[in-house]
Amino acid sequence: MKPCQRCQSLIDEYILDKQLEVLRDLTVDDFNVCADCATIVADACVECGGGVYVPQNESDVPDYCPACRSDLIARTGRDPGWTCDTAST
Repeated sequence: MKPCQRCQSLIDEYILDKQLEVLRDLTVDDFNVCADCATIVADACVECGGGVYVPQNESDVPDYCPACRSDLIARTGRDPGWTCDTAST
């Protein structure tokens, strides 16, 4: 078991996997945070309607889930960023 990079508690993989179910193609192996430190918002992705991960201490909810953002980068060669109205540089 790995420690959470934020709070240093051991990551309970079962609880985190259950919380990550709404995120397409992601598992506990993709995160270095525990379930208490991961914030998931269901039904927020504008592409697939799936869940998005909101990093700690962030108040803005992303428009794209990590899988859809990755798909858009692969299809277009451009990074759309996490929100529809801003592009990352």
